[in-house]
Amino acid sequence: MGIYDTELAALDGTGNVLADRSGDVTLVVNVASKCGLTPQYEQLQALQDRFADRGFSVLGVPCNQFLEQEPGSPEEIASFCSATYSVTFPLSEKIEVNGDGRHPLFEQLTAASDAEGHAGDVRWNFEKFLVGRDGTVIARFAPQVTPDDDAVVGAIESALG
Repeated sequence: MGIYDTELAALDGTGNVLADRSGDVTLVVNVASKCGLTPQYEQLQALQDRFADRGFSVLGVPCNQFLEQEPGSPEEIASFCSATYSVTFPLSEKIEVNGDGRHPLFEQLTAASDAEGHAGDVRWNFEKFLVGRDGTVIARFAPQVTPDDDAVVGAIESALG
């Protein structure tokens, strides 16, 4: 089963945000509103703006597992992202990315290694996974690697062809 076949509702509880991305290149990012890395939302939106017309999307996946830095309701999360960072890319329902309650999406994503060879558990908010048009993980980036880093942008451009 590919990543785009995994069921994951939108933040408002509707639809399947992964099925909606099928055939596109997607940067899946576990996000949080009260983290020191939260300003990465601005760079994620810039990637969305830059590459959306080429079959690319960011997918923000709220997670409250890291020091409870995403405590809000779906409405609060949506309002924060829109008002603070003018986010237009899709956001999923809030899920767990590690542990016994790990969502099946992150079972697949965390099998991939990043440039340092780290695979397995997500280390912190804003870990990034680049998924190709066919639903396979192309690259994984540590939380501290910013969305505008040359490695991230280059991987997106390469995946888009």
